[in-house]
Amino acid sequence: MFDDDFTMMWRRRRVLQAAMTLPLSGIVPASAADAAGESVSPAFSLGFSLYGTKQLPLDESLRACAAAGFRHVELCLNPGFPTEPAAFPPAERKATADLLHELGLAVPCLMIQIPLVCDDATQRASLDVIGAAAAVGRDLTPEHPPILETVVGGSPVRWEEQKAGMVQRLREWAARAEQERVVLAIKAHVASAMNTPERLLWLLDHTGSPSIQAAYDFSHFELQGIDLEQSLTQLLPRTRFIHVKDAAGDPARPRFLLPGQGRTDYVRYFRLLGQLRYAGPVCVEVSGQLSNQPDYDPRAAIVETSRVLSRALADAAS
Repeated sequence: MFDDDFTMMWRRRRVLQAAMTLPLSGIVPASAADAAGESVSPAFSLGFSLYGTKQLPLDESLRACAAAGFRHVELCLNPGFPTEPAAFPPAERKATADLLHELGLAVPCLMIQIPLVCDDATQRASLDVIGAAAAVGRDLTPEHPPILETVVGGSPVRWEEQKAGMVQRLREWAARAEQERVVLAIKAHVASAMNTPERLLWLLDHTGSPSIQAAYDFSHFELQGIDLEQSLTQLLPRTRFIHVKDAAGDPARPRFLLPGQGRTDYVRYFRLLGQLRYAGPVCVEVSGQLSNQPDYDPRAAIVETSRVLSRALADAAS
C-alpha cells in the first residue's frame, strides 16, 4: 500500500481541497473584468491524470492524489495501464468505484488513444475502444458518465490532404459515442494534423455532433507561439476538459514539463478561465517524456503539481 507519508498528506487534504475548488462568484465577461481591473474567482476543480502513474498500483495512485488534495482523477485506458478495459474486470471496477467514493474523488474523464488517420480495420478497432471505454465509465460512475478524451494523429504538414478523411472517421466516432451516450473530446497536439485551434474547430464544425467536443491543452499551442487568451477564447465554448503541463523547445523538438517548470503563468491562466466562465475539470497530465524516465517519481509529481497549482488557484481568486 501507500508509503509512510500517506498519513501526513491525508491531514493536508482537507486544507488543500479548499484551495483546489473555488466558487464561481461575481463572474463577468473577460472584457468587462479587465476594464474594471477586477479579479474573477475560478469555479473548476483540479485533478491528476493517472497517465502519469503507470508505475503504481491503481489504489496507491488514487490514495496519493486524494492525499495531495486533488479533487478528481483521469483514468488512462491505454494498453498496459491498470485500467485497460480488458484487464479491468467488473469486480475491480466495483472496488475502484467504492474507493473513489471513499476518497471523495470524481472521474470526469477517461483517456483513450485512437487515430483518425487510419485504415478501415483500425477504425473498427477504434469504435470498439469507444464502446469498451464507455462501459468502464458506466461501471465507475453510472450517474455521471466520464468524458472520453483522445488525440487524433496524422501529420501537421499533411492536414489539407488528410482532413476530409478525418471528418469521415470522426463522424463514425460521433455515431458510436451517441449510441453509447458519451461525449468524446478531441485534443489538438503539436505533432498531429489537428495542431491548432482553427483546425480543431474546423473538425468540430464539419462533424456537427454534440457528442464530439474539444479537450484543451495549452502546452501544444505555446510551442507554436499561439497566445493563451486567444486560444482559450476560441476553444472554451467547445471545451469539456483541460490538461495542464508546461512545455519548452519548439514544434520540431518539443519538451514537456511538469506545471511550474516552464513559462506558463498559471495565475493568469486560472483568472482567464474564471473570466471566461469555465467550470469543468483542469487535470495535470505528465508527458510520457517524463514518466518514462528511470528517475521519474509519480508520488513526487503528484505532490509537487498539487503544491504549484493550488497556490496559483488561490492567488487567482485573490
